[in-house]
Formats: sequence, C-alpha cells, structure tokens
Amino acid sequence: MSKMSNKQKHVLTVAGVFALVFGIVPQVQAMHIMEGYLPGGFCIAWGALCVPFLVAGCFSIRKKLDGHRSLITLLAMSGAFIFVISSLKIPSVTGSCSHMTGTGLGAILFGPSAVSILGLIVLLFQAILLAHGGLTTIGANTFSMAIAGPFVSYGVYKLCEKGGLQKKVSVFLAASLGDLFTYCITACQLALAHHADTTFFGALGKFLMVFAPTQVPLSIIEGLLTMIIVMGLESYAKPELREIGFIKETK
Repeated sequence: MSKMSNKQKHVLTVAGVFALVFGIVPQVQAMHIMEGYLPGGFCIAWGALCVPFLVAGCFSIRKKLDGHRSLITLLAMSGAFIFVISSLKIPSVTGSCSHMTGTGLGAILFGPSAVSILGLIVLLFQAILLAHGGLTTIGANTFSMAIAGPFVSYGVYKLCEKGGLQKKVSVFLAASLGDLFTYCITACQLALAHHADTTFFGALGKFLMVFAPTQVPLSIIEGLLTMIIVMGLESYAKPELREIGFIKETK
C-alpha cells in the first residue's frame, strides 16, 4: 500500500474535522433553551420583554459609533468573543451542556444595552448554524444571556469601581457574576414553564442543581479570561479605550 502524500493527509485531516464538527454539534443540548421546549405563550412573552432593551441597544450603539468609527473594531471583537466563548460547550448532567457567555466584556466596555444587540446576533447565528438554542426560544435566550447577564456585569463593575477595587478584580467579578446570573435566569425561565409536578421553587432548585456543578467553575474561568483580554486591550488599544471612557485621562 502506497503512502499518502502530504496534500492527501491535509485533505483527509480537513475532512475528518468537518465530519466531527457537523456530526457532533447538532446533537448538543446546551444552556440555551432548545427549540420547542417552551410553550408558545412563554416564547411570545419573553420576546416582547426583550423589545425595549433591543431598541435601547440600537440607540446605544449608534450613539457610541457616531464620531468614533474606530470603535467598530472593538465592538466587533466583543461580539466575536461572545460567539466563540459561548460556542465552547462542556457536558453537564441529565444530558445538558454548559458554557461561558462572554457578555461581560462587552457590557464593561460598551454598556449592557449595546450587548443586547450583540447577544441577539450571536444567538441567531448559533441557532441557525450550530443547532444551539432555537428560533422559537430566541426571546427567552436573549433575555437571559444578552440582557440579564450583561446588566448584572455592568452593575457589578460600576459598584466595584466606586468601591475602589482594582480594575482587574472588578473585571473578574463582573464577568463571573454576570455569567452565573445568566444561568439563574435560565433556570427561572425553565421553572416557570415546567413545574406541573412540583412547586415553582422546587423546579427552580432542580434546574439550578443541573447547571451548578459545571457552571460555577466555568464562571471563574470566564472571569479570568475576560480579565486577561482587558489587560491585553489596555496594552494595545489604549486610544479606543479612552474614547469609550474605560481608561480615564490622567492629568
């Protein structure tokens, strides 16, 4: 049997990776609430609740980019970070999966309203291309990951900033707690829709226990990653960080 050439080996490797990705990803049941798992009324209600936040997000992004077009690269990077980090899933219990959210970085840099738009775009791409989440549940997933989590991250960061904590610590706490709060909201959404055989709080406890074993360490990892990225931005993107007010001018 003749040996394969380097070109043939490369083609075979690419084909193997392609088969692995597209063979495994569609079967994943991840943190995003999957298609058909919420009753129609809940899907509509969560979607309607997101509308004012999304409108505010459009205005927020437009205001920040007006006169500061150079910020679009930093905004796009924040969105890419959300997409990549939230696509890395690890198995949880009862056949579900957990992952980081990545929304804390954008919330710290651009505010929580802007992240609602970035999160919605990411969720649509994941639902359509990666079978991660669903289109009928896009409202519920947007509220938990792109609205609730970022608002907590932003609030925690501002409180830490006022409290005089070091910026690294503030970023770590903001990203970690925002990630955890996202999962708390998801558990509430699931408990509201599925507590027929128990009380709401009983169902809530069960869903929280499903996510906790994997999500607590993941939130710590996300906090560390976000802190490292912010440190890198402070070294290589100081002008942009000054424009958004993340780095204060020193006299």
